[in-house]
Amino acid sequence: MFEELAAMIRPFLQKGRKIEAVKLVGQLTAWRSLLALVLILIGTAVTYQTSQAAQTEPGQALFLISGQLMDALEQPIPAAEIKLLAEGKEEPLAEGESQEDGGWTLQLTEPPPETAVLHIERSHFQTLELPLDTAVLDIFQNSESGTYNIGLLAMERRITIGFWAATIIFLGVLLIIALEKLHSTTASLAGLSMIMIVTFIGQAFNPDWYILDFERALTYINWEVIFLVMAMMIVVAIIEETGVFQWTAFQAYRLSRGKSWLLVLILMLVTAVASALLDNFTTMLLMTPISLQIGIALGINPLALIIPEVLASNVGGISTLIGTPTNILIGADAGIGFTDFLANQTVGVVIALVVMGGYILYHYRRELFKGSSGISPVLYARLEENARIEDTAVLWKSGLVFILTLAGFVLGERYHVVPAVPAIIGATALLIWLKPDIHHMIKAVDWTTLVFFMALFMVVGAVQEVGLISIIAQAISSIVGQSMPLAVFIIVFGVGTLSVAIANIPLAASMLPVVELLSGSIPGGSSKVLYYALSMGAAMGGNGFLVGGEANLVTAGITAQAGSPISFKEFMKVGLPVTYLTLLVGYIWLAIRFAIF
Repeated sequence: MFEELAAMIRPFLQKGRKIEAVKLVGQLTAWRSLLALVLILIGTAVTYQTSQAAQTEPGQALFLISGQLMDALEQPIPAAEIKLLAEGKEEPLAEGESQEDGGWTLQLTEPPPETAVLHIERSHFQTLELPLDTAVLDIFQNSESGTYNIGLLAMERRITIGFWAATIIFLGVLLIIALEKLHSTTASLAGLSMIMIVTFIGQAFNPDWYILDFERALTYINWEVIFLVMAMMIVVAIIEETGVFQWTAFQAYRLSRGKSWLLVLILMLVTAVASALLDNFTTMLLMTPISLQIGIALGINPLALIIPEVLASNVGGISTLIGTPTNILIGADAGIGFTDFLANQTVGVVIALVVMGGYILYHYRRELFKGSSGISPVLYARLEENARIEDTAVLWKSGLVFILTLAGFVLGERYHVVPAVPAIIGATALLIWLKPDIHHMIKAVDWTTLVFFMALFMVVGAVQEVGLISIIAQAISSIVGQSMPLAVFIIVFGVGTLSVAIANIPLAASMLPVVELLSGSIPGGSSKVLYYALSMGAAMGGNGFLVGGEANLVTAGITAQAGSPISFKEFMKVGLPVTYLTLLVGYIWLAIRFAIF
C-alpha cells in the first residue's frame, strides 16, 4: 500500500507540485481515518450484540448473594473471606471479600444447590457456617436470574494468643515512651517489629499467634495526616527564617513596658495564637530562646515566663485543626475541618486561657510582682538586634501564601477537599516562588516525627485488629450507658489524666477507635462531641507532667542547654493544677456548646 502511495506522489514531486502532493496525502489520510472509525463502530456494535446474546443464553444467568458483616458493637468487619460451598466439593461455587463497610457480594452463573453453605472466615473472629435457607434457594431455582440480600451478619470476637501478644507489645510501647527509655520513634518501630516477628514466625508454629500482616498494617496509616504535617513543616520552616517570632516576642516586651506580670500574660497570648496557627512544637522552639534572654534581662527567673508559655501553647493549639498533632489526627479520622474546630472549641479555649492566666499570676506572684530596676541599654540593644526581621520580602510572600493556605482549609470543607491538599499546594507555592535551598527545606521536615506517626498508626492498628479497642469501648459503654454527659466527662478527664503521664500523640491515636465506637452507640454521638472531648483531654492533660507533651520536652531541652533546666517537680507544681482547672473549663464548655444535659 505504501509503495502505491509513493508512486502516486512521485510525479507531483518530480514536477515541483509539492503543494498538490501534500493535499493528496491529506485526502488519503482523511479517508483512511474515516474507514477506521466505521470499522471501530461496527466492531463495537457486534461486540455489544454478542455480549447481550451471551447474557441471555441458558446457564449464563447472573445470581447475586450479598450481605454485610458487623461485630458486637455494630462496626463493619473488612477483609473477611466469604465462600459459598457445596457438599462434597472442595472448590467454592463463589468467593469474595468484605469491603471497608463490611459489605460483600457473591456472583454465581447458576442457582446454588440445596446443600450450599455460606462459609465466612476472618482472623480474630469465630468462623461462621450458614446454610442457605430453603426460601432463598426457591427464589434462585424458580428464576433465570436473581439477587438476595442476607442482611447483617454478626461475628463474635475470638481471643487468641495473638491478642495477648499484641496487647503486651502495645502497652510496652506506651510504657517505654512514658519512661523515656527509648526515643518515641524507636519505641514505635520496635513495637511494629515485634508485631511482625510474632505474626510471621509465631504463626509458623501456631496459627493463633497471628496478629496482622504487613499489607493489612499499611491500611491503618492515615496518609492524610502524614502529608498535612509534612507540608506544614515546610511552610513553617520558611516562615521561621524571617525572624517574625522573635520580633513578636520583643514587641511584647516593649508593650509591657517592663512590667513582668503584664509581660507573661502577653507572651501567653502570643504563644497561644501562634500555636493555633502553626503548632505548639514549632512555636516553643522559636519562643523559648528570646524568652530566656528577656527573663535574664529583667532579672527574673526565665522559667516564670517559659513554663506559662508551654502551658498556653498546649491549650491554645486546641482551637484549630493544625494547632496540635492530636487535632490533626482527630480531624483526619473524624472528618472535622478547620472551621469546625474554630467554632466548637475557641470559646472554651479562651476561657481556659483566662483561668490559666489567673492561676499563673498567683503561682509566680513573688517573681512577677517584685520590683525591677529596669533593663540596661546594652541588653536592650542586644534583644532588639536578635529580634530583627531578616528579610521583609520573604516575610510578606510567605505570609500571603500562609493566609491563602488557611483560606484553603476553610473553603476546602465546602467542596470536600481534605486539608492536606491546600497544605501541599501552599508548601509547593512557597518553594517555587521563593526558591529556597530545597535540600535545606527537606531537611527541615521532621522525618523522625513522620516515621513515628506511621509506625504508631500500625501498632495501634494491631490492637484494633485483635479486638483490644473493642473491649475497651465495650467497657466504657457499659459504664456510661446512654448518658452523653457521663461519656464526655470520662473522655475529657480520663484521657486528660492519662495524658499527664503518657505522651498525648500515641494516647490520642489509640483512643480514636474507642471514640468512634462510642459515637456510634450513644445517642447524640453524631455531633462529634466525643471527638472534641478527646481533643481537649489529650492536649490539656499534656500540661500535667513534663513528659506529657512534645512541646514540653523540646522546651526543657532548650532551657537545659541555656543553663536554666526545668525540673520534673517544678513543672508539675504549676502544670498539674492548670491541667485540672482547664479540663473542668473544657468539660463545662462542651456541655453548654452541645447541650448534652
